[in-house]
Amino acid sequence: MSIDFVPMTPADTEDLIGFLTSNRFPFHVQAAPQATDIRTKIENGHFWNEDTQGYWVMRDEHRIGMAVLEDLQEVDSPLFDLRLEEAQRGKGVGVEVLRALCDLVFESRPNMLRFEGQTREDNIAMRKTFLRAGFLKEAHYRLGWPTKDGGHIASIAYSILRQDWKNGTVTHFEWEDLKI
Repeated sequence: MSIDFVPMTPADTEDLIGFLTSNRFPFHVQAAPQATDIRTKIENGHFWNEDTQGYWVMRDEHRIGMAVLEDLQEVDSPLFDLRLEEAQRGKGVGVEVLRALCDLVFESRPNMLRFEGQTREDNIAMRKTFLRAGFLKEAHYRLGWPTKDGGHIASIAYSILRQDWKNGTVTHFEWEDLKI
């Protein structure tokens, strides 16, 4: 099965609003985005500008989700937001999509040294997806992710290095490198 990415443009506004309002995203800050909020983000250039590019995630010519690459003006390390439609979740598609997203980033942007994503500590499926796709946990931001009830939980950051993507390896490091 083939994963492709189709760049979003302003012509995709209504499709984007439809996608985001017809699916729930329980591990995102806004689990059920509202059309007015999405339209405001679109008007502010959130999904396509010189630093951000949104893509439709296509699998065998069917739209199954969206991905947004952020911080593209950074010299070496963009971030991403990935959202699959509810019907696609829990089927192992995420690993395939994330690997294809790495291919997109590293093949189209030769100056990128690493590629990063973050998720909530309780999003076990996405955390396992990161690991299965060759990413390594790099940070554990305690109480770094706001929840809808006004609380906070940890935000976990994962990344993949270009060299690891290219070689199919994972470069580990020592977490506790300083002792007191």
